[in-house]
Amino acid sequence: MTTILSARDLQKSFGSFVAAYGISCQIERGETVGIIGANGAGKTTFLNMISGHIAPSKGRISFDGRDITGLSSRKITQLGVGRSFQIAQVFASLTALENMCVATAIARGASLRVLALHKMASPDIVRDAADSLAQFDIAQYREMPANSLSQGVRKILDVAMAAARDPLLLVLDEPTSGVSREERQGLMDRVMAALKRRGVTILFVEHDMEVVERYADRVLAFIDGTIVADDAPQVVFARDDVRARITGHVAGPSHSAEGTHA
Repeated sequence: MTTILSARDLQKSFGSFVAAYGISCQIERGETVGIIGANGAGKTTFLNMISGHIAPSKGRISFDGRDITGLSSRKITQLGVGRSFQIAQVFASLTALENMCVATAIARGASLRVLALHKMASPDIVRDAADSLAQFDIAQYREMPANSLSQGVRKILDVAMAAARDPLLLVLDEPTSGVSREERQGLMDRVMAALKRRGVTILFVEHDMEVVERYADRVLAFIDGTIVADDAPQVVFARDDVRARITGHVAGPSHSAEGTHA
């Protein structure tokens, strides 16, 4: 496999507080990697560093063979790193299709100002936006305003919009946060199937261990600002420190416990 993202000895300090240190890992092209850890463990700091929202205090980050350490989030996005956030970043008053049209147009270089001046999207953008909704299996909601959609469908729409640029790597920050347990598997089935068809490498933070175990090829476990385990889900979940600090006591073969939110 080919390494698409590499982090070497990353550290982030805010004054005298060290939020993350000694973070080293490699993500291979086509992998789906889950990230787990309790509140304050360094997960979000790590995501913010690799996506350009904050610069590391020390260490190096490379993406697709290029050093991206300290580059802006905009530049890193242009290079092929997409991201969705814990709270869905959608326009509440627009329909699902209109939201997707906005994301598609921006991916092709349009500015929000231009979109405001040209309310009617071009036929090719509408077509491609509709195709994206179908790929993520939410086409049936295309004419519904985003504020009337269930939390699960809003989350899927948010991921679809983040994928509009056809990123090589997509970072998902708690994709099932705020979604009922009954909706989670259906949400993740749709998201993962669509992204896999596109050949996207996936890095996702998640607090539901059943979701992590079901969808992750590998798991990075964060404790106290650094990675303490990097292995298959079953191996990571079996560690005493992960059980004690992240998942809690788990009885039996099914890892049904949920970790603390990031």
